[in-house]
Amino acid sequence: MPRGSPSHDRIAVIDFGGQYAHLIATKVRRLGVYSEIRQPEDPIERFRGFRGIIVSGSPSLSSHGEDSDYTRAIYDLPVPILGLCFGHQEIAKHYGGEVVHGGREWGRAQFHRLREHPLFANLSPVEQVWMSHFDSVTRVGPGFEELGYTVDAAGKEHRFAALGSDEKKRYGFQFHAEVDDTVHGEKMLENFVLGICGCRPTWNMKQYLEDALRALQQRLAKQSVFLLASGGVDSTVAAVLLGRAVGPERLHLLHVDNGLMRKDESRRVMETFQRLGLERNLHFVDAGGQFLAALEGVLEPEQKRRIIGDTFVRVFTEQAERLGIRDHLLAQGTIYPDTIETGGTRRADVIKTHHNRVPVIEEMIRAGKVIEPLADLYKVEVRELGRELGLPREVVNRHPFPGPGLGVRLLCSDGREDRSHFSEIEPALPALAQRFSLQALALPIRSVGVKADLRAYEHPVLLSGAIEWSRLQQAMNAITAEVPHINRCVWNLSPIAPKVAQPVAGTVSRERLSVLREADALVMEGLRRHGVYDAIWQCPTVLVPLSLGPRPGELVVIRPVLSERAMTAAAAELPPRLLEELRDSLLSLRGVSAVALDVTSKPPGTIEWE
Repeated sequence: MPRGSPSHDRIAVIDFGGQYAHLIATKVRRLGVYSEIRQPEDPIERFRGFRGIIVSGSPSLSSHGEDSDYTRAIYDLPVPILGLCFGHQEIAKHYGGEVVHGGREWGRAQFHRLREHPLFANLSPVEQVWMSHFDSVTRVGPGFEELGYTVDAAGKEHRFAALGSDEKKRYGFQFHAEVDDTVHGEKMLENFVLGICGCRPTWNMKQYLEDALRALQQRLAKQSVFLLASGGVDSTVAAVLLGRAVGPERLHLLHVDNGLMRKDESRRVMETFQRLGLERNLHFVDAGGQFLAALEGVLEPEQKRRIIGDTFVRVFTEQAERLGIRDHLLAQGTIYPDTIETGGTRRADVIKTHHNRVPVIEEMIRAGKVIEPLADLYKVEVRELGRELGLPREVVNRHPFPGPGLGVRLLCSDGREDRSHFSEIEPALPALAQRFSLQALALPIRSVGVKADLRAYEHPVLLSGAIEWSRLQQAMNAITAEVPHINRCVWNLSPIAPKVAQPVAGTVSRERLSVLREADALVMEGLRRHGVYDAIWQCPTVLVPLSLGPRPGELVVIRPVLSERAMTAAAAELPPRLLEELRDSLLSLRGVSAVALDVTSKPPGTIEWE
C-alpha cells in the first residue's frame, strides 16, 4: 500500500489477527484519514507520530491470556486508544478490569448507551451493532465507566458492551464498529478519529491513485509484468492501473479458461479487455482439460483450492515460456480478504485458502516474483479506484466471482453421510424450529463458516415452511447461535418438505459443471430481469450433492448477499415472484431435485460454501 505523506494525520490499527483488522483501516481511510496496519509486537518507536490507535479483534481469548505478549508501552503514549472486541477486553484488563470466558454473542444485537458521550454523538440511544465473541468484560477498573450494554436476539442483556475513561482517553467497544452490520459504526469511528483524536480528513482515492502509480513506477522501474486476468473487477482494475504505470508495451495479460467459468464468460472477458484498449499483449488459453484432469476424484475443498492455484501457476509458467516472457513479474488482482481469510497475517486463522494464496504463490511472493497492486484494498475501494481510473459502470459494478470459479461452488462427496455431532444437533433442532412454525432438517454435509474470527466447518440446516423474511432471519440467528455445530441455514423453496437428505456421490466433472453453469445463468438472468442485480453484492449458485426428494438429482442453493467488503454479509431478500420463477426453472433442469435459498449472515456462514 502506498505510504501516507507526513502531511496527513495518521491512525495506527494494531492487527491482532482478527478478520476485521484491515477493515478498520479501510473505514478510517474512508473518513479521509490515512491509516496504517501495525503488528502488536512492533517496537514502540513505530507507534510514534500517530494521532490515535485502534486495537483490533482477535481469534485469541483474552480471558485465557492468549496473545498477551505485545508492546504494552502503547498504553503509555499520550494519544487516544480505542479497542474493539479483543482490543476492548485487553484495555479493560490492562486498567484493572475483569474478562471472563462466557457470554458469547454473534450476529446483530441492540446497543443501549447509558449516557450522552462524544463517542456516540449524533446517534440514537439504541443502535444496531454486530457481535462475534466468546469472552466478555464483567468489571471495569478505577477511572473507567460502563458506557452501554447490548441486548441480543433472544432478549438477553450483556453488560459492559462499551467502556471508557475520558481522563485517560482509553475506550472499548465489545461490538465490531467497523462492520457494515453495525449500522452507524462508521459514525462511531468518525467520532473517535475526527472528534476525540482531532484528525484532519485529507486522505482520498485520488491521492491513493497518485501514490499507487508512483509506488508502482518506482518498484517496477524497467521491469515488465504478466497479469493473470480473470476479467473480474479486481483483475481488470489491476490491469488498467498497471497499464497506466508501466505502459501497454510492458504489460502482458493472460486470460485462462480453466473449465470452471460461467456460461460464455471467457468470450465476454476478452471483449472487455479489448474495449479497454488492453489488446496489445492480450493472450488467451483454454486449459479446461488440464484443470479438470488435475481435479479428477478430488473431494476435499481445501485440496481443490490448492490444486486450482497450483494449476494456474503451471499454466502461467507454460505460457510465459511459450511467449518468451519468463522473466516478467507475476501480477495478481489479489485484494485483502484473499489474504486475511487464508491466514496471511501472523495471527489470522485460516478460514479458506484462496487460489492466489496457495503455497507455490507464497513462495514466489517471498522470492520477490509477484506484484499485487490492490493487496491492501477491499472491494468497495477497488471499485472506487476503478471509477477514478475511468472504467465503465458495467465493469466496476460486476459481481465478484472467485478465482477458482465454479470449482468452489460445486461441492463434492463420496456418497457417505457426514453425521458428525448429529447427536447434539438433532435433539436441539425440533423445538427451536417449531418456535418459528418451521420444520428443520440437519444436512449430512458440511460447509465452511466463520465464528469469532475462527474457521467453522459445520453443518447446514434446511428450513421448510411459509414464513415472513424478518421471522426467517430471526430463526437463522437463533438456530446458529443456540444449536451447536451449525453455521448455515437454507430455506427450502421446493414444494415438499423432505424428511431425509441422502448424499450422492459427485466429483468435479463436465456433467455436474454443466448443470451448475446452466443453474447459475438462470439465477443471474433472473436477478437482471427483476432489476435487483445492482443492489446485490454477490449471488453464488451452489450445487450440493444431496438428494432431497423422490426425483433424482442434487440440491441447488441460491446465495444472494448484501455487503461492501465481503468481511461481513447479510442475506439478501429476493422478490417472491423471482423466487417462484427460479424454483420452477431450476427444478426443470435435469440433475436438480431441490432448490433452496441460503439465508445465513456472515458470520457465522461465509459467502461461499467452500
